Formats: sequence, C-alpha cells, structure tokens
Amino acid sequence: MADLVQPAPPAPAGQALVHLAGVSKWFGDLQALKGIDLDVHRGEVVVVIGPSGSGKSTLCRTINRLETIDEGTITLDGQALPQDGRQLAALRAEVGMVFQGFNLFAHRTILENVTLGPIKVRGQKREDAEARARELLVRVGVGEQADKLPAQLSGGQQQRVAIARALAMDPKVMLFDEPTSALDPEMIKEVLDVMVDLAKQGMTMIVVTHEMGFARTAADRVVFMADGAIVEEATPEEFFTHPRTQRARDFLGTILRH
Repeated sequence: MADLVQPAPPAPAGQALVHLAGVSKWFGDLQALKGIDLDVHRGEVVVVIGPSGSGKSTLCRTINRLETIDEGTITLDGQALPQDGRQLAALRAEVGMVFQGFNLFAHRTILENVTLGPIKVRGQKREDAEARARELLVRVGVGEQADKLPAQLSGGQQQRVAIARALAMDPKVMLFDEPTSALDPEMIKEVLDVMVDLAKQGMTMIVVTHEMGFARTAADRVVFMADGAIVEEATPEEFFTHPRTQRARDFLGTILRH
C-alpha cells in the first residue's frame, strides 16, 4: 500500500498547518469546547482521546466548519476558515474527513463516490478522476469493488472507500472522527492498517479514536480531552507510561482494564 499520498511541501518556518486559538463552542447551556489552543504541524499525526462527551468529535468537526465556533480562531495553512459559500467548499476540499458512519452515497457506485468531489469541486476531467480513483481504491485494498454499490461492501470496505474518497481531493490534512467505532472487531484492523500507512507516508492527520493501540504506534502526539478542555498533551510513550494528571490516570485505568 505504498505511495498513498504525495509528499507535501514544507510549511513556512514555525507556522502550524492547523492552528486553534481560544476556541470555544456552546450547545445551548452546555459548553462543549473551552478555550482550546492547539497547533498541528505538517506531517504530524495527532490522536485525540478522552471519555465520551469530552468534546473530541466537536473539536474535529470545527476544523472543517461542520460545527461553527462561538469564540476564538481557527486557521488552515495560515488562512482563517471561511464562513460560507464557495470559499467554504474550497476549504473542505483541503480538509479530508472520514466519519464514523462512512457517509457514502448509497445510489452511486464506489467509483462514482470517489470521483464526485474531484470532478465537481476540483474540476478534474472524468477520465483523470477515474484513473486516480481506481489507483487509490487499489491502494486501500478495495480495487475490485469499484463498480459495486456501498451496500454490497462490508463496513470495513466502506470505510476504506471513504478514506480513498477523502484522499482523492489531495487534502492538506485528514480528519478522522471515530473511524472504527461502527465496525465489527474483525474489520477494525483493516481500516487501521490503511491509516497507519498514511501516517508513515507523512499525511497530516487528526484522529479522534478509542483505539489505544493506534495511538501508541502511529501518533506523534496524544491530546487528552475531558469536559471540553485539553487536559494534557504528550508523546504516546510519555502519556501512556507517565500520565501527568489524575484525570488521565483514571481514564487510562478504565480503558486498559477492558
């Protein structure tokens, strides 16, 4: 599964590819995000973990503006996130997103699912988009499924198609929001293997997950969230071996016992 992504040009010195400063978000009276400060640099894999309801998915969804924010700023490659319209569509072309539930178009073939964005948003010629799509489908291990409908594939295959679809846009960063939580246990590994390959090839990734094995082996940095705030950030080795806060120790104690 080599060469899933093309090498990205180096970022300007000191500039984060994704930059969040003082980001807060409310849902009514509930503050889901509390003054989040986070930088993710080009080629970095950041895994966000924490208990349910800690704000992980909300954080992920603010980065491509699926959720608006109430306070703070978010920039991608030095540019503030646009509010709406064509600029927002262009932003989402730069930020690949893989969801819990695949979100494939049920009435379109796998090939059509992967080529729709490059043709409609990037303006690629159909034959070029299809050639690239077939290449990506082979590389994520579902090349023979190109002419099938999503319902004819397993959950693990559908999620790998979703990854290929995001990659087809040549994004600057990939967001993964619990990409294996809807999968049967035997399907989880095949999706994580694709993600590990992406990480090895230098794709900038922000991954919300409960898969501690992936966090240990693929992350450059672990971000632990609780109650809408970042409680600690560390390398996987530091976090899993010597968590600094009682909140993180309690979380790891619960997770690693199961």
